Amino acid sequence: MRSPIVAGQFYAGTKSALLKQIEQSYKSQHGPGKVPKPRAGPRKIVGIVSPHAGYMYSGPVAAHGFSKLAEDGCPKSFVIVGPNHSGAGSGVSMMDSGKWITPLGEVQIDEELAEGIKLASEIIDVDSVAHEYEHSLEVQLPFLQQLFGKVKMVPICMMLQDERTAVEVGDAIAKASTEKDVVVIASTDFTHYEPQESAMEKDKKVIGEILSMDPRRVVRAVDEENITMCGYGAVAAMLQAAKKLGAKRAELLKYATSGDTAGHMDQVVGYASISISR
Repeated sequence: MRSPIVAGQFYAGTKSALLKQIEQSYKSQHGPGKVPKPRAGPRKIVGIVSPHAGYMYSGPVAAHGFSKLAEDGCPKSFVIVGPNHSGAGSGVSMMDSGKWITPLGEVQIDEELAEGIKLASEIIDVDSVAHEYEHSLEVQLPFLQQLFGKVKMVPICMMLQDERTAVEVGDAIAKASTEKDVVVIASTDFTHYEPQESAMEKDKKVIGEILSMDPRRVVRAVDEENITMCGYGAVAAMLQAAKKLGAKRAELLKYATSGDTAGHMDQVVGYASISISR
């Protein structure tokens, strides 16, 4: 049982306050405008890029991706891939059993899908230590719970985010997800703590590589342009998996910075919601 570590910090710590906060994210001037109602959609989305800062900063941007998911229909399971901010645990760490708790209830780990991912890769370790203090995956869960109620997921935390590792992780996810109804969520923020204009310029470059659906170029762009994007390997892994699972189209749903949402333009963090579809 994995208890929440940023409830009451990155997002509200009680059920009622959290539901209200999610609603405000959707209705924000930087959000999609309304709270979506899930429907039995075409299920074309294979992956999304979603931010993981405090909801007051990145929630409105994240809401665009989850609104798109609501339109597309609920998949059977999610794989959530994010960076390792704490430095604890293995280089690539997955939990393969148990439940995660948020103020909105329990999220069950999809043990069958996790087993398939584990068997498909030699680099992914089963290790709960990396997940104990990592927020990048946790903050995605309340949005999913508010939309779909009971959901299943597999959490993967990447301390190693080099090109080779990202591709291997993506290949393993794709192999385990073939003929299954899965969405891969890549959790990342973009440029950190630079002036608004500089952050937007750098983020535009790496977002361009994401939209071209080239996982290797995403990693190289971050390195070449010195972009302080925390989850670039997670995004590359998601893109690799999505392409193997038949994705053909990437769409930028929303880009904004903490300067846009919170009003301080001198030291901003960039956020984007991007969908990857068949």
